[in-house]
Formats: sequence, C-alpha cells, structure tokens
Amino acid sequence: MKKIGRFLLFVIGILIALLISTRSLQNSIEETEPDLNIEEILDIPIEDTKITEPASINDTPFVDNMDLYQNDDPASMVYMYVTVREGNSSDNTDHTWQEVNDFTKFFFTDNQNNTVGKAEVIFQIGDENGPTPGNFGYREIIPNGTIQVRGNTASLVAQKSYKIELFDSAGEWRGQSTITLNKHVDDITRTRNKLCFDLLKDIDGMVSLQTQFVHLFVKDETSDPASNTFVDYGLFTQIEQPNRTFLRNHMLDQDAQLYKPTMFEFYRYPDQIRKADDPLFNRAAFETVLEIKGNQDHSKLIQMLDDVNNWSIPIETIFETYFDADNYFTWMAFNIIMGNVDTDAQNFYLYSPQNSQKWYFLAWDYDGSLARQENVLFGGYNYHLYQKGIANYWGVVLHQRVLSIPQYRAQLDARIQEILAFITPEHIQEQMNLYRSVTDKLVLSMPDLLYLPGTLEDYELIYRIIPDEIQINYQYYLDSLEAPMPFYLGEPQIIGDKVHFYWDEAYDFDAQDITYQFTLSKNWGMSNIVFQKDIVNFLEVDIPLLEPGEYFWKVTAVNEDGKMQYAFDYFRDAEGGYHDGMKYFYVRSDGLITSIVPGN
Repeated sequence: MKKIGRFLLFVIGILIALLISTRSLQNSIEETEPDLNIEEILDIPIEDTKITEPASINDTPFVDNMDLYQNDDPASMVYMYVTVREGNSSDNTDHTWQEVNDFTKFFFTDNQNNTVGKAEVIFQIGDENGPTPGNFGYREIIPNGTIQVRGNTASLVAQKSYKIELFDSAGEWRGQSTITLNKHVDDITRTRNKLCFDLLKDIDGMVSLQTQFVHLFVKDETSDPASNTFVDYGLFTQIEQPNRTFLRNHMLDQDAQLYKPTMFEFYRYPDQIRKADDPLFNRAAFETVLEIKGNQDHSKLIQMLDDVNNWSIPIETIFETYFDADNYFTWMAFNIIMGNVDTDAQNFYLYSPQNSQKWYFLAWDYDGSLARQENVLFGGYNYHLYQKGIANYWGVVLHQRVLSIPQYRAQLDARIQEILAFITPEHIQEQMNLYRSVTDKLVLSMPDLLYLPGTLEDYELIYRIIPDEIQINYQYYLDSLEAPMPFYLGEPQIIGDKVHFYWDEAYDFDAQDITYQFTLSKNWGMSNIVFQKDIVNFLEVDIPLLEPGEYFWKVTAVNEDGKMQYAFDYFRDAEGGYHDGMKYFYVRSDGLITSIVPGN
C-alpha cells in the first residue's frame, strides 16, 4: 500500500511539472508572437473590399457564341447527297420528288393554311465523288429526314430552295437538325447572303448565323423507273435556321419568345395578336403578323406593343425599358449600310429571353443587299423612292418614334461610322474573292449557268461594283437626314359639293416649313392635269366635284432647303410597274368614289 501511495505521489508530481512547463511555454510564445498587420502585408485596405452587385437580366449584353465560328472557312464547299423516297400520308411525306418541287407556299389569296408536301430522304455528307466514310449519314439505308421546298416567292421559280428536317434518331449535322438550303436565284453572284452573315460575325451587338456553301446532289427514287444516279443541283448556301436549336448553339435562352415577322410594323394588331388562352386566339391570324417560333406566352409581346403605341409614354422610357441600344442601332446601321431595304416590316426575328423585358433584333435574309447599281443597270427589285437611309423605316411606329429623338439619331450615326470603319470596299472585295475561288466553278456551269440572271459579262461587272455599294448607301443615309420623312395619303371623300383630299405630315428633323405639291391627273404620268396647287404647312385641300372616270393624285413634300420626299403610297400598273407617291381612284357615274388598292 505504501508503495502504491509513493507511486501516485510521483505521478502527480510529474503532471504538475508538465503543467507548469506548458504554461510557461505558452506565455513565452504569446510574448514573442509578432503583431501581424494584414493590410500592410497585402497592401489592400480590408474596409474597401467590394462585392459586385448581381446584374439585372435586362442589362445582360447581347453577345454571340464565337466558338461556333472557330473552324469557319469561307472558301470551303460541303458536298450534300440526298436520296428521295416516298413516305406515308400520316405525316404528309407521301409525295414524289416532282410533286415536292411542284408545291408552292405563295398564293395571291388570304389563305394562310397552305400545306407544302414533303418526301422522305436519306441525307448524307461526302466529297465530290459521293458519300464518304466518317461523314454524316454514311451507309444509311433508311430515311433519316424529310425535304420540302422553302420560301414564298422563291418556291415559284425554276430553281427551288429546300428545307431538310432530320429525324430525332438521326442526330444533328453541325449542331443543326433543320438544314436550310437557299438558291438565291435573284442574286447573280449567289454570295450576298453569306457575305453579310460573315461580316456580322465580327460586329458587336448582333448575333449572326452559321453559313456554308453547299454543292447539292439528288437521287430521285420516286421516279418511274427509280433513278440510281445522283443528279447535280448546283450551288446552294446553307443558312442556320433560327429556332430552339439555334438559341442553344448561340448560348441564348431556349425558352425565349421568338417571332418572325410576316408583315409587322410594331402596331398593336389587337384582332390578330392575342394571348394563347384568349378564347378568340387564332394562330393562323396571329401569324399573318408574326410567326410564332418560340415561347407561347404572348403577354410580354402585347405589353411591349401596348406601350409602343401609347403616345402618352415618352419613347425614351419605352426604349430604355424594352430595347437594347447596342443591338437596335447596330441592326439598323448594318441594314442601312448594306442597303437591305426589305427589313422595315419583315426579314428579321424578334427575340426576348423568357424572364427579361428586353427585345432584340436578329438578322435574317440579306440576298437583296448591295444591289442598287445592279437593279438600275439590269432591272430587278423596284426600290420605292422613299427607301433610302432612315426614311425606309419611318412607316414603322417604333422606328418613327425612336428616330424622331436627336440623341437616338446620334447613336445611330455613331454606330454607322464604327461599322463603316470595319466594312470597307477593300474588305468586301477581299471576302468576295475568297468566295469566288469555290463558287465560280459551280455558278458558271450547269445547271446554275442556265438560270443565271445575266450574261457572263454582267457577272464580272457586278462583282466589280458591289464593293462601292456601301458608299452609295451611306450617301443615301446622309441625304435622308436632310429631307422630310415619307408620309401616307388619305382617301378622297365627297363633302358637300367638294372632293376633300388629305394626307399625313411630312416630318422634318430641322422643323422647316413644308410645301406640299398637290397634283390631280387623269393618268399616272401626271401629264393630263386636272388640278394642281402648292400648299404650305397644311395637310388638306378641297376641289370641285369631278366628272366620272379614273384619277391619280400625288403629294410631294419639299422643305425650305428644296429637299424632296414622296408618300409611301404607290400605284402598280398592269405591267407590274410601280409609280411612287400617288394613289388611284375612280369616280362612278353616280358621283361616288371608289378607291383602288395597290396592285388592283
């Protein structure tokens, strides 16, 4: 027992010694520990450290996914092979190749439910000798997609454009399941559309589309007897189709609202544009204004249009709320410089991320660009007299309200100058020379040579003059700033013993007095004049009752500087010629007036 007691005392002594030693060591460390100053060491004042506030979705920059274009080669050609077979009636693919090519989407009626026939296809990629191992569709023996003609007026011409839709089971070609092949029959170069989208890739504020020159071959197994040979269909341009897949590839919102204008001037269109749950909603009627390509919730679109057409709300408030200045002015500036005039009410897309208030313009269809000189020399598109610079957009309520504000015109001008510094005539010439290294061989041989809209001399001339187009379009833009804006003519009315004529104001950016030159004639050439008068700053005139017969009337606006502008209205004669700035009406034997719409 004593031994145990002595052992316990020994252990306790050791523990006490260790405790004293540990405490002493701790005190020593505390005494020698340096006084560290983190601010001095890092040279960063801690109290000034900031954390970025979360960004608003409405302030998100509109940028493209540039990785899509890393392997682009403008001087490359893709060889596509399409074997056509009849499908079945349940999905409208039970058509021969001849029947597919005979379908047209364009009718001179109000019918919007035209159905275009399709056929099934085996879609393959190869080289000039045929489908090749390792490429899409090689060794396929059953259809992997469908084909149909595409376009409205384009479906009426001899050389068609096509849309191939791959089955889900087939996968995607270059991340795309819809393959759009454009022939561009009215473009003698067949390269303008690709040129514009290639240029857009390097311009901030816009999202471009992937494009590719294609040499198409078709084997028709629906003929009698079935063909076992691929037929050369010549040069096409494959254009990426704006859809959900496009949104995914460009890192945009796949659940966004996406619309393609049919005839859209940013008015409210209350009878056509309705919410999907409205009992009166009719998709066919809706799509006479805007084709629905994305989210089916139209409430955001309706709210934006309500505000755009509410003149009690300042346009500055509306513009800052719903539109992105970089995107809007870049889209308009690029179209003005390229002379792509058919973009006032169509040939673009409207995109809005699902949870954002902002709307963005997406580019579409540039095959009519850079063509003013060509159309003057050889005929073609009938440019209206007002289709110059910003006057071209004045008939659209949104653009009219925006462009009436000096600060917005200044932003547009700044963007035009930036783009002109990049898109020079030399740059355009260099790009088109690259294209010609692969396209000339196809364009200048069968079958494309047969349908070339001009001679070989014309072909060379147009390639020489295209680079100068941007300066011509820029001058038209400058001219449009100095002239009054275009306007609409009203409908003549009989009031008492007078015929009353009226028209809208021709807006002048410098608020100059406007003289309206009114002319009434018995022919569209205005050589058989019935009444003529200059009217300063008034928008109407009354004349005595007229004898029965047909009449043409026009009003031309002239400002104090002598700059002239014409009305939006036009008369189209029996040969299809356009006569701008005038209207046509008929006085019946009972004295009543019948107005005639353009084209009738």
